[in-house]
Parts: sequence; structure tokens; C-alpha cells
Amino acid sequence: MMGGSRSSKQGNRRRKSREPRVRSVRLTWSETEYAAVAAAAARTDMAVGAYAAATVLAVATGADPPAWSPLRELLAEVVRASGQTRRIGVNLNQAVAALHALGRPTYALEQYGRVAARAVDNLDETAEQIRRTLADRP
Repeated sequence: MMGGSRSSKQGNRRRKSREPRVRSVRLTWSETEYAAVAAAAARTDMAVGAYAAATVLAVATGADPPAWSPLRELLAEVVRASGQTRRIGVNLNQAVAALHALGRPTYALEQYGRVAARAVDNLDETAEQIRRTLADRP
């Protein structure tokens, strides 16, 4: 496989096969072709190599290739928001502990409060996107 490395944010590798994988194929693409494949892989939240392998195997076996899904995209956003909210909660707990120790609010507590409010707004927006997507489905 040529070009690009797998970022830590990309996910969803192919499922492991029961049969050991001992064969590999090297694909060589022009920049334009690679960009198109990389964009398709990103839409399905897959690494380029995993996307290429899954697509080739699907075509060869007559199965459906990986496809972009608005629900998958929304799920990824909710997972990111959940992680962010968890980190904000930890920071707020530390800032509240400082409040108790000092007897007055700290600058950090005020900042974490603002960040928490933005995170809740983002979660509300994501929930609304999910609601609209589900309402649009047949």
C-alpha cells in the first residue's frame, strides 16, 4: 500500500479473518486516485488500507462495499463528545477541590465551567443532528 499513515483518530479496522492472512497486494495510485480513495475511507471512518481491502474483497465476493453512513458519522461525533465531557468532568472536580481548599472560586473553575457549557451545547447540537437523521429515514 502506498502513501499516508493511519492516524490515531481513524478507526474501525477490518474484522479479523479466521483464516490467517499471508498474502498482500501493493496498490499504486496517482495523487488524484489516492485522494479519492482516502476521502472515501475517511467518510467511512476507516484507514485507507483497510478501506481498500474491504472494498476489493466485497466486490470480489459480491457483498456490499463499505459505505458512508450519516449515523456512523454521528456516532463518531458522540463518542468524541463523550470523551471530551469525561475530561471536562475530571477538570471540574479538580477545580472544585481547589475551591474547597481556598474558600473561593479559582480562574480555572470559571474556565472549566465555560468549557463544560460549550460541551453541553455541542452535545445538544449532535443530539439534534441524530434526531433529524433518524426522522429523515424511511
